Amino acid sequence: MSIRLRLALWYGGLFALVLLLVTVLSYAFHVRGHYDDRDRALITSAGHMVLEAGTLPDGPHLVEGPGGLEVGFRLYGSDGTLREQTTGVESLPPLDPRTVLATPSTPPYDALAQLSPPLVDSDGPADGAFGVLVTPEQRWRLYVLPIEQGSTIVGYLETLTPLGRLDASIAAYRALLLGLGVAGLATALLGGWAIAGGALRPIAHMTDTAGTITDSRDLSHRIPTPQHHDELGRLAATFNAMLASIETAYGAQQRFVSDASHELRAPLTAIQGNLELLRRHPEMPVVDRDEALVEVERETNRLTRLVADLLALARADAGVTLQRRPVDLDTVVLDTFRTARQLATGQELALEPFEPVQVAGDEDRLKQLVLILIDNALKYTPAGGRVTLGLRRHDATAEILVCDSGVGIAQDDLGHVFERFYRADPARGRDPGGTGLGLPIARWIARQHGGDVTLESEPGQGTAAIIRLPVLSTGAVTTAEVEDDATIAEA
Repeated sequence: MSIRLRLALWYGGLFALVLLLVTVLSYAFHVRGHYDDRDRALITSAGHMVLEAGTLPDGPHLVEGPGGLEVGFRLYGSDGTLREQTTGVESLPPLDPRTVLATPSTPPYDALAQLSPPLVDSDGPADGAFGVLVTPEQRWRLYVLPIEQGSTIVGYLETLTPLGRLDASIAAYRALLLGLGVAGLATALLGGWAIAGGALRPIAHMTDTAGTITDSRDLSHRIPTPQHHDELGRLAATFNAMLASIETAYGAQQRFVSDASHELRAPLTAIQGNLELLRRHPEMPVVDRDEALVEVERETNRLTRLVADLLALARADAGVTLQRRPVDLDTVVLDTFRTARQLATGQELALEPFEPVQVAGDEDRLKQLVLILIDNALKYTPAGGRVTLGLRRHDATAEILVCDSGVGIAQDDLGHVFERFYRADPARGRDPGGTGLGLPIARWIARQHGGDVTLESEPGQGTAAIIRLPVLSTGAVTTAEVEDDATIAEA
């Protein structure tokens, strides 16, 4: 069953319940009010007539009024025999008033009308009683009241009123309510169906858009945003934002795969070419053979580094966290500085400032982080330039600074250097063997340690890279050790 049909049925069911309640109460109040008015008229008329009949000197008699009244009277003797009656009730069969007093009849309305409380005071004297007389033409409502002189009952007065027109009116009213109820319920169901369809139209658009994207694999499709900023409007906006995010991620993945394929193809092509050359010319000179083998070795090392970098980024994308232990960051910086002195090709290296700092982290990854930045600084700083490596503490943050006097980075490129495989034009010219993965890996390592990496650069004046990491406090040592032990236990 569709959501639209369920909503329509729920709406129709709720409306039907409310409509039934309102209809029944309306019917009950309306019917009870009209019949109670008749009973009240009978009680009032009987009371006045008894007073007049009981004061006559020769005994009770009816005082005949003008004809055509809604209330008729019949006078019975003390033995229950009919003695007098007014005009309009002559055709009615007589009743024994004593039987009416002994066994009063039920109300003249149905059980639904009894749900309403009395709307008028229809209670007469305690010694009176109501009854119902049924003739082939219609029903009559009657009220019997004893006539007393002193403590002796000298007769009985019966007041009657016809119920034919009232019964017909109530029957028509009941049919009208039933017809209106059925029509209202049908309208509610159709309206609920239409309203649910309109409310769920954005969801239908989402379904169609999702199907179109699935069939065409085109993430550029968007859902029309409803004008009303309701829950479905926010859902459509969120869905569009999700599509934009997926499109961006998918585009980045495509670029990453394309760039990775290109970067992998270059060393593989060089290796394949040199191996093909060695196979075809087994008698080539030793010098040429050694040169080909050196090229194969160089490209193999480059391929190994590229695969290692790709694996590191794959770990980052998979959300793999590093094991963190207390690490003397000054020792890591000093070891990296010694390694950098072997990589220098005529650049001046300096270690300043230098302060002892302890952090929680992975010592090997931290060394890789610093080495990436200082290796970049050496590559893009010409011979005779200056590269400075420093470590200082600023409040609760440890700062590693790598500054150089190299070619610098243009402002347009500075916002993209942490993108995978991105290299500015000067960088490509100076380091054609680079992959553009160093800085993304560096940022991932820094963020795994609760810090970050920022770059400041001016073209032709050099670049300053700053690594900021939280300093390890006494409480943090215990936390890091606990996290490390939990990680090892899970592994």
